[in-house]
Amino acid sequence: MPLVRTSHDASFANFAHLTDKSLEKALLEEIRQINERATDVRARMSEAEQQGFVHLLGRYLETRSSASAALDWDQIQPPSAELLRPYAELPEPNETEARALLSRVAVLKLNGGLGTSMGCSGPKSVIEIRSGQTFLDIIVKQIESINKRYQIKVPLLLMNSFNTDADTLKVIRKYEDLIPIRTFQQSRYPRLVRDTLRPLCLDSEVYDKEDWYPPGHGDMYDALLQSGMLDRLLAEGKEWIFVSNSDNLGASLDTRILKAIADHQVEFTIEMATRTRSDRKGGTLITYQGKPRLLEVAQVDKEHLGDFQNISKFRVFNTNSLWIQLKALKRIMDRGPGSMELDIIPNTKTVKGETVLQLETAMGAAITHFQRVMGINVPRSRFLPVKTTSDLLLIQSNLYNIVSGYVSMNPERPAELGTPVIRLGPEFKKVSDFSSRFESMPDILELESLTVSGSVRFGKRCKLSGTVIIVAQPGASIDIPAGSRLENCVVTGNLHVLDV
Repeated sequence: MPLVRTSHDASFANFAHLTDKSLEKALLEEIRQINERATDVRARMSEAEQQGFVHLLGRYLETRSSASAALDWDQIQPPSAELLRPYAELPEPNETEARALLSRVAVLKLNGGLGTSMGCSGPKSVIEIRSGQTFLDIIVKQIESINKRYQIKVPLLLMNSFNTDADTLKVIRKYEDLIPIRTFQQSRYPRLVRDTLRPLCLDSEVYDKEDWYPPGHGDMYDALLQSGMLDRLLAEGKEWIFVSNSDNLGASLDTRILKAIADHQVEFTIEMATRTRSDRKGGTLITYQGKPRLLEVAQVDKEHLGDFQNISKFRVFNTNSLWIQLKALKRIMDRGPGSMELDIIPNTKTVKGETVLQLETAMGAAITHFQRVMGINVPRSRFLPVKTTSDLLLIQSNLYNIVSGYVSMNPERPAELGTPVIRLGPEFKKVSDFSSRFESMPDILELESLTVSGSVRFGKRCKLSGTVIIVAQPGASIDIPAGSRLENCVVTGNLHVLDV
């Protein structure tokens, strides 16, 4: 017996061909029929989710058939000096100013992602990344240290997804006596079979999480409003919210940024870091038809992809760290449903043998809805994401120090070297495999680049300097002996060392 019983299944085959305004009403009625017939309560959508999903899909179909949806590349310009300010020029507040500013801010971490890409189960934020500490442990320590220093109570908010909520609620119990911590959930939408727009859940015998998805962090605005969290923060006298990814260890409260926001009454601030070749696909801040806007690679046609990736023209990329004035956000959201319409990012993937469509939005796109906006070109130290085990190697090594939850570059690292480029092969993809291949983290203070391919293991107290390439041929393995010193060399399957 299918999870949902409905006599309206055939109508989904027609959805892909409907583009007029009456579509939203028809879609909403169909979703409600499905909702009423759901035999498992977990398959039911709230009224807000129904409205949000149908509105998003209706917008997608309208823009997909509209030639005006495409951006006019001739109207795209890099951000002006007035729009994008260097972090180094921001003044430092005194102790009294800093306390007053911090007492009026809340911290929100996006906590909807799983650790599956690194071979872990459960929320990514609970992966151990260094000395037994998880992302959440480090985040809590940051806020706890600020609260103790200034004798204030900065709250931590976690936006969970249906994938992470239950596990997160169990984990955060250990922090209850340390800092104020609250959670709320973002929406859950049904995945659609791409060609027919039929919800995948209709074919499931039982409730299956694979049939559903969280619609991107752009959903954060509606989730803040619908959960009551926005009104609660305003009632508590909070003026700003700092939002960032939970896996960005560099995203911490910053009083220089807060002071700039307060002094200039900025409603929306987005942190941008200087692009390198490895950041060419990251979204960037632009001026479009004279107005600030965030441009994502998915919005760029093939003809202009090279222009978009030109790091000389578009010098910065989006770190996904935002500072938002709560009163301004409330003003926008009070306009009613659909007041925070964001650029739609269609995402296709294969699930259970079907090519499915999921429509997502990005929170940075909200820059177009605010009146006074600012980009800040922040130092790279404010962007330390851990997306792969290659990133994990950097964080676990002696390259970084972690004190009171704050991650900083080891001062013994030569400044001119920047951050090493790490490329680990698929044998290192899972955290468990990664950990088993290092008896201890190597000394990489003088490393510029490391490439490892094949079955390779490192003994204790190794030191890597300059450019190091280690390649184990298929079927072979390489064990780097304890105490090895590798500098500007290539290590092959027979451990023959070549000077670079």
